Order: sequence, then C-alpha cells, then structure tokens
Amino acid sequence: MTGRIAFQGELGAYSHEACRQARPGMEAVACRTFEDAIEACRAGDVDLAMLPVENSTYGRVADIHTLLPGSGLRIVDEAFVRVHINLLAVPGTALGDVKRAMSHTVLLGQCRDFLKTHAITAVTGADTAGSAKVVAERGEPALAALASELAGEIYGLDVLARQIEDQANNTTRFLVMSRQADHTRRAEKMMTTFTFRVRNIPAALYKAMGGFATNGVNMTKLESYMVGGSFTATAFYADIEGHPEDENVKRALEELKYFTSERDILGVYPADRRRD
Repeated sequence: MTGRIAFQGELGAYSHEACRQARPGMEAVACRTFEDAIEACRAGDVDLAMLPVENSTYGRVADIHTLLPGSGLRIVDEAFVRVHINLLAVPGTALGDVKRAMSHTVLLGQCRDFLKTHAITAVTGADTAGSAKVVAERGEPALAALASELAGEIYGLDVLARQIEDQANNTTRFLVMSRQADHTRRAEKMMTTFTFRVRNIPAALYKAMGGFATNGVNMTKLESYMVGGSFTATAFYADIEGHPEDENVKRALEELKYFTSERDILGVYPADRRRD
C-alpha cells in the first residue's frame, strides 16, 4: 500500500516502528503531537494516522480516548507492537563507559532492573527517539539512550544491549485511523469500537451492558472519560469482538439504544493476529 501515514514523535519512535510493521509500503510522517497527527490526516496531508492507545505494562495512553471521539477519523485497523528496549550509544562505546541513560519516563520505568545492575542513572528525556537524537548530537560515551533499534539505525548509534525491558511481554496497541470508515468484513475475526453516553436513569450503565452479556458478545474494553470538564457528564469507550452485522452484535447494539442518549461507532476492523 502506498501513501503517507502520520505518527506522533521523532523518526525512530515506537509509533514509527508500528507504521513500518503495519503499513510497510507507506511513507511515515513524524508529527510533534497526537493532535498534529490527527489534523494531518483530517486535512488530507496524509492518508492514515497511527495512534497508540494502550500499553500492557502502563495501561491507557493519556488523552487518546478523549481525542478519538472528536477527531472526525475512523478506526480501520489495529496493530500490536512488542516494545523491545535497547541501550544505544555513540559508536565505539563500551557498556562499562555508560553512566547515564536517557529516555521517556515510561520507558525508564520498564528497565529498572538493567539500570540498577549496571549502575546507570536514569535521565528523563522528552521521548524515546528524541533521546536517541540527543545522544547522537552530544557524542558523549557516558550518555546512552533507551529506544528502539530503528532509532539506533536512524541516528547512527550502536546497540550495546538488546531487549533489556523488565517485562518480557511488554506490548503497545495502536489504532490505524482514516478519514473514511471501512465496515467491510475483511477478516474472520472482527472488532468494533464505539462510544456512548447513558441516559440519566437508575442503573443505566448496568442495563446498557446487559444486552452484550445476554447475547454472548465479548467486551474486551470498557473505559469512562469525562465530557467537557464536567464531573457529571460521562461518556464510555468500548471494544467488542464481532461485526455490527453479526446477529448477536446487532441485537446487543439495538438494546444499547434504549439506555443511551448518544452512540457512535468509531471503527470496525480486523483483530490483530497477536491479540490472542
């Protein structure tokens, strides 16, 4: 597939790696913020946007669930990317030369055992690939970066140690966003993502969820987020297994209507093969 796909971060970020894995034929375009990546897609400057939504170790990616409903974009795919963390340094550096390691605070927290074993001090950077870029620019053997091998390739750094993360199953889930929805059944196992707001009646959420239980629909995610800064206006974000045209999913969504004031299907897309 040709075209352009936007992501947040510097070249070499894990979002860049997700673009290369999920859309290898597309040109990856770096954006400063999530909002910039969304706007680039919405404006037609790129064809797709790659957005991280959750990590198996650290949970939800901040702000994403509130950005998606108002983005005007639709989910057309998901991608699960194993986050392999590597110690990168300027060429010729030995592991014993490294005294400090720079990275995003989340990544630093995922390598505590390695850093402690090698007496390396953690230094907080703006992001992972950006830290690799800083290390390359400074050229100091004592300062290394924690980032992807892709970042090492881009910024000309040596890999001193590979896959040093504490959690062997550390994985980030990404969503591929497009201006156009695609609800075609493109795989045997499909996912549907939607948002909704419950009506102001007793036990509305409990009743709204009842249709999924009685119809045997597996809900893999249900999260709440506040709307418009109000403590009383709450919306919900949900992922379910199945396609809206499946009889059991259709019945569950019909039942949902009785107990909600707003509903919006954000996307219907194939389940990533690594989901299970």
